[in-house]
Amino acid sequence: MAAAYFLIAILGCADGSVDCTPVMTVPTRYESEAACSAAAPGALLEHNNFDFPSLVAECRREAPRAASAERDRDPPPAVPTRRG
Repeated sequence: MAAAYFLIAILGCADGSVDCTPVMTVPTRYESEAACSAAAPGALLEHNNFDFPSLVAECRREAPRAASAERDRDPPPAVPTRRG
């Protein structure tokens, strides 16, 4: 089983940090929560063009999707059809 990684989610909030809605996920993956947290302020400064009274950057743990990625990569085998 592969290790989990962290992504920075940018949330748009209606009133401070209440009623927040995810508006984007920064595509960079971080191997630790500490590395993600250290990068969050810079990501918030870079991605601040959303129409909300306030924005918040939050690190979220993402589990690897090896099984589904492998399933999506390999198409199912062709099934012969009978004619006649």
